[in-house]
Amino acid sequence: MAMKKTISHQTKNVSDDRTMRREDETTQPKLSASSTIENVEEARRVFPFVRQNLRTVYGLPQLEKNLDPLDVLIETILSQSTSNINSQRAFAAFKQRFPNWEDARRARPATIEAAIRSGGLARQKSLVIKRLLHDIKAQRGSLDLSFLRHASLAEAKAFLSSFTGVGPKTVACVLLFACHRPVFPIDTHIFRIARRLRWLPEKGSDADAHQLMEQIIPQEHFYEAHINFIRHGRTVCRPQNPLCEQCCLVDYCHYYQNQF
Repeated sequence: MAMKKTISHQTKNVSDDRTMRREDETTQPKLSASSTIENVEEARRVFPFVRQNLRTVYGLPQLEKNLDPLDVLIETILSQSTSNINSQRAFAAFKQRFPNWEDARRARPATIEAAIRSGGLARQKSLVIKRLLHDIKAQRGSLDLSFLRHASLAEAKAFLSSFTGVGPKTVACVLLFACHRPVFPIDTHIFRIARRLRWLPEKGSDADAHQLMEQIIPQEHFYEAHINFIRHGRTVCRPQNPLCEQCCLVDYCHYYQNQF
């Protein structure tokens, strides 16, 4: 199967400030339902205003069509622990080196590593990609993941989650971007904003955070919210020295209220 076009910079941000690891492994404590239910209800109440304010500033993003699920899966893995620019460069080099997925599956890890070197953590990611392609072929008999568009959501999530290096965020990116399924991906920007809004607690597992955000945000707004939260996190709600005076969400932000 030939590889198709890459995800655009507007439809993907899976940058991660953590080191390369299996995403679903975490030592953080689980979230307590009793301690978060009030925050979830308040977040649901204010979400329409948050969404509208973000849309006014950043516009209404359009979901791309005809993305290949395996393209999105590999590009998401390449985006871990690096910038969008580096991951896009690495994915473009990867596609140029391997005209189709079977060529990539048959390649040595060292050859994959050389192709993706510009993305950072090339050795670790090459091993993940090599094993992932091998395991997909072993399970499915091919590298075609189009079945994820039609499988039950539970089956699609379980299939992707079964692979080493594929955690909740990667699963959600593949299913939302390539399959248009109702799953909400959370990256480092969204974690930061949601915690400052007090929609998520400071500690908790990735899986629990994804589940909470899917309770807060209506399914029909998953893509718009994902993209516009990321845009806001990159430009205004930054990790250090956030530009609170320029923020369209200060009326709902506990971080801002505590600071000022």
